[in-house]
Amino acid sequence: MGTSQQNFRWIVGVSLASLLVLIASRRPLEGQNGSIDAPNGFDGQTNGAISQQDFVQARLTFEERDDIQKGLGPVYNAQSCVECHQNPITGGASQVSVLRAGHFDGTNFFDHPGGSLIQDRAIVAGLQEHVLAGNEVRAFRMSLSILGDGFIEAIDDRTIMDIARSQPANMRGDVVQVPILEAPGTTRVGRFGWKSQHASLLSFSADAYLNEIGITNRLLLLENSSNGNSVAAADRVPDRGPSGEDVDNDVDIFAQFMRATKAPSRDDNLARSADAQAGATLFNAVGCNTCHVTDITTAPAGRVINGGTFTVPPALGNKTIHAYSDFLLHDVGTGDGIVQNGGQSTRNKLRTPPLWGLRTRSRLMHDGFSVSPFDAITRHGGEAINVLRLFNTLRDDQKLALIAFLNSL
Repeated sequence: MGTSQQNFRWIVGVSLASLLVLIASRRPLEGQNGSIDAPNGFDGQTNGAISQQDFVQARLTFEERDDIQKGLGPVYNAQSCVECHQNPITGGASQVSVLRAGHFDGTNFFDHPGGSLIQDRAIVAGLQEHVLAGNEVRAFRMSLSILGDGFIEAIDDRTIMDIARSQPANMRGDVVQVPILEAPGTTRVGRFGWKSQHASLLSFSADAYLNEIGITNRLLLLENSSNGNSVAAADRVPDRGPSGEDVDNDVDIFAQFMRATKAPSRDDNLARSADAQAGATLFNAVGCNTCHVTDITTAPAGRVINGGTFTVPPALGNKTIHAYSDFLLHDVGTGDGIVQNGGQSTRNKLRTPPLWGLRTRSRLMHDGFSVSPFDAITRHGGEAINVLRLFNTLRDDQKLALIAFLNSL
């Protein structure tokens, strides 16, 4: 019998009272190398990366609604960032999903004409995108929370690589190197998006402004097509120099806002309950923490990242976060069949979704088809099949305790 199985059988056999003693004895006051926990809360306050006044101004830009006169579309999904990121406060997740499509020939995935993202709106009826025949791969993806993303951006590449190396071979996540748009020719370990397709919040902002709102910007100047066809005839706002349609460089302000958000906070009352605390230990015992890593410490302040374009500030540096993710790609049997960065082997792999803020979401997993933590757990397979088997061996009261822990996040 392996050590992990022995530990598991020992833990499930002890009382809840004993588990509480175990948890209390192992809970650190500080993280690694004297780090402290990242500030958290759904209070709309800055994490200290910028002043509260600047944070409010950046939030207002994030919430600003763009119209046709500002360059909206011609094909797009939303009119503002907050439209998809707003629960329970600006920057949180939402019930909004996006549609992707393409074709799989049995060996390789091919993007739908115009790209795998199918924009759901258009400023001209004739430009509305539709999934064309022959593109049998269709996938919905839920909008993710961006709260606390500044801390995620500040994680050193080596930290994520070390997590991958520490995982069992049959559960080892893929490290994906992705381009940094603001530093052409450089790459970094991806960590944002369902496919870990971005490593920089500025790159992420530029991508979303073009692909979700349809506004060209200094990092992405080429307008989207409609099912592969030019939209030039309907494009009412021509690019205005090196900033495209984004004359105010809003992409930089979006990144500034995200970098200054606090991490999602837990429900303190539920987190202190006996069930939730016992569930936290069971979460680790069955192996959920192999991918949903409980603690990660960011790079020290002063570390230069993103191809030399950003320096980790004291507010983000040497902070321990409890995101419950490894930011790696895994196949847990629910893949969407879409390839972005990472090559064909990632077709059915998805980034481990961070579980912090889980209690603020009503639709779970990448497609939103799971409506409770229990539903989401039981959908796991593939690399997570052994974890699911261990979960299924728990008594009903232990499963409820684990769910109570998840509901506290």
